Amino acid sequence: MTTLGKFHALRLAFAVTVSTLAVGTGCHGGPATVMTELSEANRLAADLRVQFNQAADASNRAVMAETDEASIAFASEAQQTGAAVDRDVAAIGPLLHSVGLPNESQLLEQFGERLAAYRSVDRTVLALAVENTNLKAQRLSFGAARSAADRFKADLVLAPAIQAKDRCRGEALVNQAVLAVRELQTVQGPHIASPDEAAMTSIEQQMATLEGSTASALAALSGLVEPSALAAAQADFAEFKSVGSQIVTLSRRNSNVRSLDLSLRVKPPLTAACDDTLRALERALASEGSKATR
Repeated sequence: MTTLGKFHALRLAFAVTVSTLAVGTGCHGGPATVMTELSEANRLAADLRVQFNQAADASNRAVMAETDEASIAFASEAQQTGAAVDRDVAAIGPLLHSVGLPNESQLLEQFGERLAAYRSVDRTVLALAVENTNLKAQRLSFGAARSAADRFKADLVLAPAIQAKDRCRGEALVNQAVLAVRELQTVQGPHIASPDEAAMTSIEQQMATLEGSTASALAALSGLVEPSALAAAQADFAEFKSVGSQIVTLSRRNSNVRSLDLSLRVKPPLTAACDDTLRALERALASEGSKATR
């Protein structure tokens, strides 16, 4: 072959080599671009896991909060951090496709499915947590209800108003009324804490019996004293029953008990499943990164 022929052959071989390299790397924009995208995918995967776990933690704190303000603040934090999770998912998906990582893309898809199951429960948890009905019932029990009960007892100091011949019977009726109201206060706590509908129904039946006992004692006392002597006690008892009715209504809603049950029993395996998938995604991307640098 002549020198000129050799030259043309070398040019052709060089062109073929360049063309082959272009085909091998052109779809990713070159090795440098691949490394950049892979590095960004690694960063997003790490941030995604952090944001998800922070959202789950904020949700748990909303459940455990002792005030409406704290519950609302933690619930808002959970929602804001959840939005960051969505942003990371939206950003990392195209990168995994661009770099050509089908296994990692599948893991991201699996996370999306598990995240949907987690959020289905978490939305209910947060909605219940901010209601705080059990805490509100407890505050009423220790606040307005106790105050009315204390006034009721104080107003039933009727000895000066009861004739001597009726003194023993009158004292027995006063004790009956006061003890029944104190017992009503005692059973409010178990009602507020109970997660069981049947148990709450049983307690409410007990409450009705105790209220009847109090009303019966007051009715009997009204025959022993002037009506004005019982007016304050009867008003206090009416207020106590009104507050008690509010306590039962709030307690029946059971938002704190239900949110706590979901957080302790239902959410943990869903949270763990999401975190396991994200950890697997991080490991897979780290492995890809080590391969790319060899």
